[in-house]
Amino acid sequence: MHIDITYSIMKTMTNFFKSSLPGLIALAAVLLLPVTAALAQGGGETGAGTNQPNTNRVGTSGANELLVPLTARYSALGNSITSVLPDMNGIEALYANPAGLAVNTGTSALFSRLQYVDDIGMNYFGLAQRIGDNHLALAISSWDFGDILRQTEINPEKAEATFSVQFINLGLTYARTLTDRIAAGVTLKVINETIDDLTATGVVFDAGMTYVVGESGLRLGVALKNVGNELQYSGTGLGRRVQLPDQPNNATVNTVVLESEGMQYPTLLNFGMSYTRMLTGAASMTMLGHFRSNSFEEDQFSGGLELGLREIVYLRGGYEWSRQDNTTWYKGYSLGAGINMGLAGTQLTLDYALVPTDFFDNIQYVTLSATL
Repeated sequence: MHIDITYSIMKTMTNFFKSSLPGLIALAAVLLLPVTAALAQGGGETGAGTNQPNTNRVGTSGANELLVPLTARYSALGNSITSVLPDMNGIEALYANPAGLAVNTGTSALFSRLQYVDDIGMNYFGLAQRIGDNHLALAISSWDFGDILRQTEINPEKAEATFSVQFINLGLTYARTLTDRIAAGVTLKVINETIDDLTATGVVFDAGMTYVVGESGLRLGVALKNVGNELQYSGTGLGRRVQLPDQPNNATVNTVVLESEGMQYPTLLNFGMSYTRMLTGAASMTMLGHFRSNSFEEDQFSGGLELGLREIVYLRGGYEWSRQDNTTWYKGYSLGAGINMGLAGTQLTLDYALVPTDFFDNIQYVTLSATL
């Protein structure tokens, strides 16, 4: 009898820890990631998570293209998909949270086109592969700014000569399904920016976890993004031919190379949750809530709503809010739609998003993805 009671107690405790382990790991991630974010932000006078606003740091970070959404569904839902939706393409999901790559069921590909403001365009392409519980992905984003009229401090008037600007970011993501409820992932991103005869290259990483709350339809996610040292420009464009102080007027002109100051990356800490519920018939509804802690701006709150019919047609809307809304040219809301089709064992998805602005043409996204 004593042995049976002891065995029963041990079995009960074992089952308890097995069922609670995913939640405990997720809780640990939630508690530890803010500490990492605080360290990444460099301990300035103001920062995310403090009582002081970050308005005095706006515009002082580098590589701000990392803050622009790259895909239609992400943007249409108010940038609120850190919790990741189960039917997403893994490449689209990993932009919000590297752990989101774990929703990939096989081989996936994605292409997204962003028509940004002032004729600026961006192409985003990625490939992903699942290998057991492991997931790998390679994604590339390329920005095209067109030809820009040249202006210098010597010739401030616009000339017929032009120069070009190009931003190319490459990301390698690894994610792993830890249990049937929890997944974790990390992305290493190489940042390359070229402006005329100047160039800068840097490395940042993202890390995140997702947690599925049983069969309730509730999903949680946390992601730390854009953690790195500094981005610093170099190149011949920093050279200036000048006469040094105290030299006579007829002295030889010297070439002086200016040193570019390093810029910190726009580190973010994101918390998100989503809840999916089946409605009458073949309709579904997903509600999303999100909080973003910014290292160089005010913290942001956002939410999204997605309505689906027969898992084929989707309508989406989102809204993003912060105390600095009066200083931005975004209207705050976004709209979108999508079509999901099965063809010869391949899942094809076409998504569209519209982000209205105040002073420019509206921003538009078109994203095409496939999963084998």
